Amino acid sequence: MDFTACTPARRWADEALRRIEAENNRSADTHLYAVPLPAEWGVQLYLKDESTHRSGSLKHRLARSLFLFGLVNGWITEGTTIVEASSGSTAVSEAYFAQLLGLPFIAVMPRSTSQEKITLIEQYGGRCHFVQSSSEVYAAAAALAAETGGHYMDQFTYAERATDWRGNNNIAESIFQQLALEKHPIPRWIVVGAGTGGTSATIGRYLRYHSHPTQLAVVDPENSAFYPGWANNNPNFENGRPSRIEGIGRPRMEPSFVPSVIDAMIQVPDAASIAAMRHLARHARLHAGPSTGTNLWGVWQLMAQMIAAGEKGSIVSLLCDGADRYQASYYDDGWLAERGLQPDAYTPVIEKFFDTGRWA
Repeated sequence: MDFTACTPARRWADEALRRIEAENNRSADTHLYAVPLPAEWGVQLYLKDESTHRSGSLKHRLARSLFLFGLVNGWITEGTTIVEASSGSTAVSEAYFAQLLGLPFIAVMPRSTSQEKITLIEQYGGRCHFVQSSSEVYAAAAALAAETGGHYMDQFTYAERATDWRGNNNIAESIFQQLALEKHPIPRWIVVGAGTGGTSATIGRYLRYHSHPTQLAVVDPENSAFYPGWANNNPNFENGRPSRIEGIGRPRMEPSFVPSVIDAMIQVPDAASIAAMRHLARHARLHAGPSTGTNLWGVWQLMAQMIAAGEKGSIVSLLCDGADRYQASYYDDGWLAERGLQPDAYTPVIEKFFDTGRWA
C-alpha cells in the first residue's frame, strides 16, 4: 500500500484550507479607533472596528474559525451543504466562506428576519429557510443538515472551542498588540456583547492565560437569557423571548456561553442601545449597528465608575457591524415607533454623562 498517496477528499480539504488562509492573508487587521473624550477624565476608550471585515461584521472571525474547525475535523468535505441556525451576521459571513469554497449554504431563520439580512445572504449565494419563531431554528437546522447529508455548523455550540483562545491572531491578541504603544496598554475593562458567547469566552480565557489584570464585562439586551442565567448561576435558563438587538442576546443560555470567565454583566434597555449607537455617530462619526450601542451603554457606566474613583486607564470595546445594514430599521424613526422603541428617552443620560463625567 502506498501511504504517501493523498486521497481526493484530503486534497480537496487541503485546497479549502489554503483558500481560507489565503483570504486571511489578504485581509489587514481591523482598526482600533481612539474615541475622543475629555482629557481631564484620564480615561481612554478604544473601539475595534470589526465592520471592516469582507463580510461586514465581527462574525467574519467566527465564520472563518467554524469553517476551519469543520475542515480539520473532517466534517466538511467537497460538496457538503453547510447549514446554520442564524438570522444575522453569522449567516452572512458563513455564506461568504461557503461561496469561497464552492459549497451550498442554507441559513435557518425566523420569518421576521429583516430583508436586508436576507438579501446579504442571498448575494453570497446562500439560501434562507424560514421558521416561525427563534426557538425553532436549532431543530430545523439539524433536520435540514440530516436531510441534505450536510453539516450543521451549530455556532451556539462550537463558537467557544473553534477559536484558539491562547493567541494565534485571535481578537484578544490583536487588541493587546494594537494597544502596545498606547499610554494605557493594558486596559482596565474589555466590554463585549454575547450572541453565541464565543467572543467573550475567547477574550476571557486569553486574559486569564496571559495573567492580565483586565476585567471582562458582558452587556446584554433586555429580553436575553444570558444576564439572568449568569446572575442566578443557572446554565439551563431560558425564557423563549427573541432579542430585539440584532446580533446579541438569546432566548436560552447557549453552550458556547462561558459565565465563569466573565467579571461583570450589565443588562441594557433596548432603546438605550439605539440611543448610544446614534450618539456615537454624532460624537465620533463612527456609524455602527445597535449591538455596538449596547456595548457603549455598558462602557459609559464603567467609565463613570473609574472617573469617580480617580482611576486612570483604558477601556476597549467593539464596533460590531456597520450602520448600512440598519438604515431601514434601527436608524428609521417610524420603524422604531412601531416597536415601542424610544431612544430619545435615553439620550439625555448620555449627554449628561459627557457634560459631567457622572452616570445618572
